[in-house]
Amino acid sequence: MNKNVIKTSQLLKQIAFVATRNFSSNVFSTKYGGKHRVLLVPGDGIGPEMMFHVKEALKAVRAPVEFEEINLNSKTASDSLIDQTVLAVKRNGVCIKGNIETDHNNPSSQSVNVALRQRLDLYANVVRCKTLPNVKTRYQDLDILIIRENTEGEYSNLEHESVCGVVESLKIITKQRSRRIAEFAFEKAQKDGRKKVTAVHKANIMKLGDGLFLSSCREIAERYPDIEFESMIVDNTCMQLVSKPQQFDVMVMPNLYGNIVANVCAGLIGGAGIVAGSNYGNNVALFEAGTRNSGRGVAGQNSANPCGMLFAAGNMLKYLGLHEHSFVLRNAVVNTIGERNIKTVDIGGTATTSEFMKHVLDEIHHHTPEIGFGAINQ
Repeated sequence: MNKNVIKTSQLLKQIAFVATRNFSSNVFSTKYGGKHRVLLVPGDGIGPEMMFHVKEALKAVRAPVEFEEINLNSKTASDSLIDQTVLAVKRNGVCIKGNIETDHNNPSSQSVNVALRQRLDLYANVVRCKTLPNVKTRYQDLDILIIRENTEGEYSNLEHESVCGVVESLKIITKQRSRRIAEFAFEKAQKDGRKKVTAVHKANIMKLGDGLFLSSCREIAERYPDIEFESMIVDNTCMQLVSKPQQFDVMVMPNLYGNIVANVCAGLIGGAGIVAGSNYGNNVALFEAGTRNSGRGVAGQNSANPCGMLFAAGNMLKYLGLHEHSFVLRNAVVNTIGERNIKTVDIGGTATTSEFMKHVLDEIHHHTPEIGFGAINQ
C-alpha cells in the first residue's frame, strides 16, 4: 500500500472523534472524522422512499457524508420534536428533508415546514427550473431561477376571526427582509453569470406592502448596473410564463408568489418530480423537493420520480464543497434520462422508481473512481 495512503489512514483514525466546523465560502457544516454530518428528515408520502434512494446515490458516489436522522412527519410532529429538529439543523448546519404534510382542514394545525423555515430564518428559497434532454415539453432551453422570500408575507401565520364569519389574514412585508432577499438575488445572479433580475409583485393593488418590496428591490438593483432589472405584476407574470418563458432569467418575489410561480415553472419543464429546492439562512441550509409536494398518492407504489430529490442531494453536495461528487450525481440523472432513455411515467416513460435508480447507480459507478474523489485530490 502507498505510504501516503497509510499516513492518511492513520491521520483519519486520530481525528475520528474530533468535530470540526467548515466556514469556507460562508458555509457552516459539521464534520466528524472527515465526514460531513447532515440531518435527514424523511417527512411524509414518498419522502422515506426518496431518502432511501438519496442514501444509495451518496454511497455510490462515495460522498464523505453521514446522516443524523429525525423521524419528523405529520403524525409524529410535536413541539419537542420540532425543537429537536431545529437544534439538530443548527448543530449540523445542513439538512435534507422530505415534505411534511399540513392538515388544511384543521384551523389549529400549523405547518411544520413553515415553522422550520421561520425558526431557522431560512430566508431564501431557490428553485432552478431547467429543461432536461429527452423530456418532452412545450418549450425547450429554459433555465429560470426563482428566488422566493421564505419567512414572511402571507406565511406569517397571523390570522384571526374578528367577528363570526369574518377572517382577517395579515400579510407582513418588511424593508429589512425585502432588501435582504433582493440582495441575495442580485448576488446569486452575479455569481452565476446571469443577465437579468425580474421582481414580481402586486404593488398596483397592495401599494404599501408590495410597494415596499418593489422599492427595496429597486434600491438594491442600483448597486448592480451590469445586471438588467425589471418589475412585473404577478398575474401578468403567470401569463408571460406560459406564453413566452424564455424572457425570464432570475426572478425574485415575496413568499406566496414564489410558491405559485415555482410550481408554474416546474410544470413548464416536466412537472414536480424533476425540480429541486434549496433554502438558505445564515450558517444553515435545507434541501428538499422544489414543489414541496409529499406525493402521498403514489407512496409505496414504486412509481415516484426520484429526480427532484436526487438533484436536491446534488445541490447539497455542491454546497458542502463536494463539487466532483455533485457533478457525477447530477450527470448520472441527466444521462439516465437523456442517453439511456430511462424515464418514470410522469415524464413520459415506463420505468419504475427502482428501475430508474438502477440505471442512475450504474452511471454513478461508471464515473466514480474506486478510491473516491477525495483520495485522488490529496
